[in-house]
Amino acid sequence: MALPTLSKADLIALSETDVTQPIPKESIFAALATPPFLYIPGTFNTRDLGLLPLSSSSHSGKGRKVGIRPGFIYRSGGFFPNGGFNDAAKTQLATQLGIKKIFDIRSVREHSHAPDPEIAGVKNYWIPAEATEKEATVNLADFLEGKGERGYVKMYMDVLRGYGEVIGALLRSLLDTREDQRPEPILFHCTAGRDRTGVVAGLLLSLAGVSEEDVEMDWMLSRIGTELAREQLLGFAMKGAGAKSVESPGFENLVSLRRECWGAFVREVKRVYGGWEGYVRGELGLGEGEVKRIGRVLRGE
Repeated sequence: MALPTLSKADLIALSETDVTQPIPKESIFAALATPPFLYIPGTFNTRDLGLLPLSSSSHSGKGRKVGIRPGFIYRSGGFFPNGGFNDAAKTQLATQLGIKKIFDIRSVREHSHAPDPEIAGVKNYWIPAEATEKEATVNLADFLEGKGERGYVKMYMDVLRGYGEVIGALLRSLLDTREDQRPEPILFHCTAGRDRTGVVAGLLLSLAGVSEEDVEMDWMLSRIGTELAREQLLGFAMKGAGAKSVESPGFENLVSLRRECWGAFVREVKRVYGGWEGYVRGELGLGEGEVKRIGRVLRGE
């Protein structure tokens, strides 16, 4: 029997659940059965960015297509063979979803500890640039004030700068598609599929013309997508932040997803780069024409 699905309003409300509290089982299973979520054994927080429900704010009113084409760009957390990522899951990725490229946005330590699985017909991309040697550690002092906005801005700007090579490789791969050719589906991920993956998802959605409101919703949905691994991820965050307990000052701000934090980060992207397109041109070195073409490819134009 098919699981019930939730409305967009229900998803938004559920995404605001306090991270220190579990989401009720009946709610989480219904949410994970609702697009843009996908179920693939052995991973979590898996979504089709083309199935993100868009609001009226994402439409220009001029008839121009907005948003990423469905079945093209996927995001997820890491792959865990001991958690069920088996041959059937590989077949689902390669055959059912048709994914041809996987981009790994993790550090050297993370990648060496659990490299992406080899999947027939799928090419793995991971760039061991010097910047990726930086471990996934944070300073809780940066998250003490307000709702942790300063810490999130610092952490996410570090993602844009530190993982620029693999982000650039992902974007340039979109330019490999001929104008008359359907692009090959890709997936990108980090460990939790929340922070680094969320930043890249925000970039891609923005380049596809999605409104700031809807990009923010995609980021917030990671509260739902990580629920099944919530306790493990809290432990991972405690270790990375050097927190003695969940009561450590700043820790709740670090592990929570709050709209104010994403908004503060977007404002910093605008201040430093003039916006997402400015980041792609200034930091990654793509030309204006290439940025516009990437937008068309993402939208399926």
